Amino acid sequence: MKQETGSGRLGTEPVGKLMVSVGLPIVLSMMLQAAYNIVDSAYLSNMRERGEEALAALGLAFPVQLLMIAVAIGTGVGTNALLSKSMGQGNAAKTNTVSGNAAFLGIIISLVFFVFGLVGVPAYVNSQNASGNLSEIVVLMAIDYLRICCCLSFGIVFFSIYEKMLQATGRSVYSTVGQVLGAVINIVLDPILIYGWLGFPEMGVKGAAYATVIGQIASALIVFFFHVSKNKEIKNALIYLKPKWAIMKEIYAIGLPAILAQALLTVMTYGLNIILGGIPSVGQNAVTVYGLYCKIQQFILFAAVGMRDAITPILSFNFGMKNKKRIKEGIRYGILFTAGLMILGTLVIELLANPLTDFFALSGTTYRMCVDCVRIVSAGFLFAGICIAFQGVFQAIECGIESLLISFGRQVVFILPVAALLVKRVSGAENVSIVWWTFLIGETLTLLCTLYMFRRAFAKKIEGMEG
Repeated sequence: MKQETGSGRLGTEPVGKLMVSVGLPIVLSMMLQAAYNIVDSAYLSNMRERGEEALAALGLAFPVQLLMIAVAIGTGVGTNALLSKSMGQGNAAKTNTVSGNAAFLGIIISLVFFVFGLVGVPAYVNSQNASGNLSEIVVLMAIDYLRICCCLSFGIVFFSIYEKMLQATGRSVYSTVGQVLGAVINIVLDPILIYGWLGFPEMGVKGAAYATVIGQIASALIVFFFHVSKNKEIKNALIYLKPKWAIMKEIYAIGLPAILAQALLTVMTYGLNIILGGIPSVGQNAVTVYGLYCKIQQFILFAAVGMRDAITPILSFNFGMKNKKRIKEGIRYGILFTAGLMILGTLVIELLANPLTDFFALSGTTYRMCVDCVRIVSAGFLFAGICIAFQGVFQAIECGIESLLISFGRQVVFILPVAALLVKRVSGAENVSIVWWTFLIGETLTLLCTLYMFRRAFAKKIEGMEG
């Protein structure tokens, strides 16, 4: 009976109910993460001086932040799926080793980003200003912000890994608690460190960076505590930290496509920063708007990411058990729930485009560009969300390449070339909105490719399964 409260419920509880109970805490956690990113930007935009320049600086730093998250979450996704599968097979020894090796990988990842923070950040930031349209203060702010985030990246790395371990055992509510408490700490510290309240020095963008990493470290400590105290299926000992190349290979056989998929978002954001920054007279405005759009978009699409992270362990567990009926139900409920969330999100963003933009202190030109961007891009949320949900399906049934191809479509193949073509038609602030149609075009074409790949994978991996 005890097992039913943990991983065992993944194979016995009604799938619709299970998808809600596992998925809802993850969705809330992911949306909260996006919400405090929005709050960060709002606080910075309302600084006494250079608020809009600070937003542009965050846009330049954002691609590397996405890369950190990509590596951390991808490692967690691989750990999640491999843990779920090992528990489904009843292999306790492998389960323990997977957990320990994931922690070892977290140490290595944190060290790599620490070194990059020390020596690589200036060259990276300056590479996005080849056109020279961005001001020097924006570049310097971006370097200050990103260096802090990289050197103290271990918070987001270990939070992502232990969050996925809690999700793998069906205890996603505890990862949500960690996310919520970390977000609250971040939100409370933001005005104190940015504006210099309560006797602290006024640190501006550096304050926002310190608030972010302190919140991440707090979240990591909380979910680690829950992992040790609640994940009784997993034994924790130093011996399991010893690297096992076979285990790490299995983690990244599943997780590497997820890392690459997330890293492609880095490529897209970096590329679009360069493309938009090159627009004469309004390049810096366009970079600022794109950075804000990314934060607002995340608030909706992170709900789809949360559903994807619920789909993966549920399907992985039942895929390990070769339970064809529950696999099919998991796919159906996962896609339907995701589509419902995306439709709701689209309606909210379309209706609240102006109030959302009012949240930031923007100049007239940037304000109008931001409203147009939010309204145009939100039309593609439904297609984007379904593609993201199918990534979870593909990861669970060991079709990592298909999951990666979805990201190639959404973030490179159908985005950067189209944006490069459309930006040539931009003559000023009046018609910058042409570029934002890039996203709807890309999401539509990617969904068509996704449905074709799923049809093939379903026939091979699920219909052909012997159970």
